Amino acid sequence: MILVIETATTACSVALIEGDRVIAHVHEDVARGHAERLVPMIAELPGGGRADAVLVNCGPGSFTGVRVGLAAAKALGLAWGVPVLGYSTHALLAATLFDRQPEAAEALIAIEGGHGEVFVQTFANRPLRALDALQSLPPADVLHHPLVAGSAAARISAGDTVSIAPDARNIYLLPEDLRRRPATALYGRAPDAKPNP
Repeated sequence: MILVIETATTACSVALIEGDRVIAHVHEDVARGHAERLVPMIAELPGGGRADAVLVNCGPGSFTGVRVGLAAAKALGLAWGVPVLGYSTHALLAATLFDRQPEAAEALIAIEGGHGEVFVQTFANRPLRALDALQSLPPADVLHHPLVAGSAAARISAGDTVSIAPDARNIYLLPEDLRRRPATALYGRAPDAKPNP
């Protein structure tokens, strides 16, 4: 059994997964307040969410949301003595998109970033894999792609766009190799603050 924690965007969701079966799931669109809602949501799951492993979204996304999810995952992993691993927002969104549109060969995943920029990454289907590195770009600098999905899709494309959000219950769509990131934050851009020389 795996506890999945998803707090990187405005959606906050948790799920208990066994293989490709969703045992239980709680999902809320909270915009803010992940820290207040996450632990009660986990407590609503059978057995208080107790699992053999914890899987958490490492980002990119909201700075606070990413930190809240990672802190909770690491605390539960330590308390339960179980491994904690991560996955990326873009990989989960790509898996969700290709599940809905299995005929699509590749897609650009785009979500809102900071300072008016968008976080973008291209994925191929069958097998699901990233075709380039994650980037934070002004919308005008993103190269045209025929299929764009994610919260920022409409801002950067005149082609086919799909608005999708990450959901913990869809983690079973991710291949094993994309569920094994270290549980460390993936912010998607360099910090704004620079240390004094």
